[in-house]
Order: sequence, then C-alpha cells, then structure tokens
Amino acid sequence: MVCVKVPATLCARCKGRKRLCGAPTCPFLQRFYAQVRAIARTRGLSVDGSTPPTVIVGERGYPNVPLLLAVPPGIYGDEARAYEDPIGWWGKLGLDDIVELRCSMVSGLLKLHVEKGLSFLESSEILYAALSAKPVDSEVVLRRPPIPKLSFSDRAKPIPPTAPAKRVEISSNPLIDRRLEKMMHDDLPAQRAIVELYRSGVDVYYIQRALSLGALGRERRRKLVPTRWAITAVDRTISRHLLSAIWGVDATVQNTMVFYSEYLGNRFWIYLEPGKYEVHWVEVWHPSTVYTQGASNIIAVYNRERISGSIDYLDGGFEAAKLPVLEYLSRERRQCRVFIVREILPMYYAPVGNWHIRESVRRALQNGPIARGVSKKEFLEIIREISPTAASIAEEYITRLSRAKILDFFVSR
Repeated sequence: MVCVKVPATLCARCKGRKRLCGAPTCPFLQRFYAQVRAIARTRGLSVDGSTPPTVIVGERGYPNVPLLLAVPPGIYGDEARAYEDPIGWWGKLGLDDIVELRCSMVSGLLKLHVEKGLSFLESSEILYAALSAKPVDSEVVLRRPPIPKLSFSDRAKPIPPTAPAKRVEISSNPLIDRRLEKMMHDDLPAQRAIVELYRSGVDVYYIQRALSLGALGRERRRKLVPTRWAITAVDRTISRHLLSAIWGVDATVQNTMVFYSEYLGNRFWIYLEPGKYEVHWVEVWHPSTVYTQGASNIIAVYNRERISGSIDYLDGGFEAAKLPVLEYLSRERRQCRVFIVREILPMYYAPVGNWHIRESVRRALQNGPIARGVSKKEFLEIIREISPTAASIAEEYITRLSRAKILDFFVSR
C-alpha cells in the first residue's frame, strides 16, 4: 500500500500514464478502476449484494436530502462487513485500501424529506436493513446506469458510483439489536436514548447510524439527520454525559503521561497532567493535504473545552478525539488537563471521515503511555523527535496559554 500526495500540475502532465509522481500505480486511476469494476459486477440496472450496511444521509438541499444506500455488487453475507468496519480497519488497512473499498460499491440515490421520508424507509424495510446488526441481502434497481467518475482532485471524497434508485428490495431478514429495538419503541428524547444505548454497551457507530436514520427521539419529532451532523451530535452527547460523571470528582491523575498513535498520515500526541478538567486541541495541517491545497505554509487550528462543557467552536474532529479521552477519565474516575496535538501530513490525500481520529486516540490510550512524569517542555521534546514542525506549533500555543493565565491572575486580583 502506498499513500502519496501528488501536485495537481504533475497530474495534468501525467494523466495517470507516466508515473511522474513515482507511485507504482496512480491513486486516482485506482479509485476510478474500482468504480469500473463495481459497475461491471452489476446486472444491467440491478445491483445485488448485501448492505454492509452503508447508508449516508446528505445535507445538501435540506430538508429534502439525498440518501445513499451502498451495496457491494455480488458480495454477500459476512464478507460484506469489510466494506463498513472502522474498528476493524484501524491499523490494518491503508488509505488506498479504504478508498478502494468505498469506491467498490454502487449506491442507489433516493431523495427524501427529513420528516416525510421516514414512513417510506419503514414501509420499504430500508430502515431495518440499514440498522441491521448483520449484512442484509438486497437489490437496488437503478433508473439509469451509474457512470464512473475520474477526478484528479485530492478533495474528491471516495464515494461509490451513484445513480437514482427506482426501487430497493430487501430479500433477507434484518437483525436489529434488541437494545436499539427497545429504544425505537420508547418515546424518549434523542439525547437520553443515545446515552442509554451507550451505557448498555451499544457501539457508537451503530448509535450514529440510528440517529441519522431517524430511529431515535420523541416519536412525533423523529426525522432524518444528515450523517455528518449525527456523528458529531452523538460524540458530543456522549462526551457531555461522561463529563457530567467527573464534574464532582476531586481526584486527578497522579502524574503526567504521554500517549501516541499514528495512522493514515495523521499523528496524535496526548499529554495528561494533574489539574481540573480541560482539553486543549492543536491541529497542525501541512500544505497539500486534503483541505490545504492552496496553502503555502503550515496551518494551525486550536480549540478548547472547559469543565463547564463550553467549547471555543463546534468541530467534528475535536469531538471525535475528545470522546475516547473522556471514556478514559470516566473509567479512572479522575480529572486532568489534556493536550491533544494532531499533525496531518500530505499523505492524507482523501477525506474518509472522523472515525480514524476517534479510533487513533482510543488506541493510543489503550496502548498505554510512552512516557511518564515528564514536564511540558519534555513533552514538546518528545514531539520534536518525530516532528519539529508540530513541536514548534504546540510550543507556541502552550506559551501563549501560560501568558494568558498569568495575565488573568493579575487582572483578577
């Protein structure tokens, strides 16, 4: 597996044939060929396979939103799980592999109103297939053939070839988790349902899907929620619940600890130190990553959450990183100050969602600290051994933070 970041001017000269970037295969053609192979496995306008399940609710045109039901053609049963398995992907699949999996399905597109569309999803059993704990055999009949798209843009999301769906037929029985099934019949506010499911051990990705498909909340107020919104809402709701559990805890971590993980061209350093709960988020974006195409310099992004739960601004990546930290503190029944430094390298060439942030921080904490009893200065030196750039950005932020606290101390006297 090779992850590469290719300048647009080089792509224009190469067009995927001359291998000017040095990669053994063109990553953009690889994505295109995956789409071609997926379409070749369809039967005319009919796409047969098991839903992994992969269902995306878009946000464009809200409240009339697109719903994409993706099916890997000719792939059935447990084999289909591999097409939507963030926990199983982490550390095993590279970015190229994940992009190819995402592009190897075919999506049927439905246009639905966020409120009125729920009854259609329920009557057609799409809702139950999408919420099934196991892959469900299905057939998507398209209105026209899907067309593979060749794009040399790094910003292009790895989505399957798509065409409007004429109808969707479910041909095997979905298996709904009993805990979710109970919540679907209970008339509970969405936030309470999310917390109850999480406390009962339901996977966070399953909860996100349930909220997105309108399966949670007061019965008369249920509606489809764009997938991106639902993911952040679930992360934030569970984080608020975990934070409330440590509000009254006086104990803090006994010593400083440093954790580290790296995946998909993203590096994460986590520093815990004794003190009242506070999370500081430092993102270091190199030029030529998926979201910094026009940048000529490093872009730094900061965020912070206080013990009150207030944040500087809402950001999905920050919420995804914060959840496993609060899970860790909740288990330990302790508070602490937290610094998370994320460095995004140019090899992160395709956006694949915030799941890898959540799982990378979670794995770092599960694997245990790489250092204990170190000062902030020593923490920065640990970062500097791998990335002088990330260390400089983090040092600048920590210095500015220290000066602000000193100023606050004198102003408040």
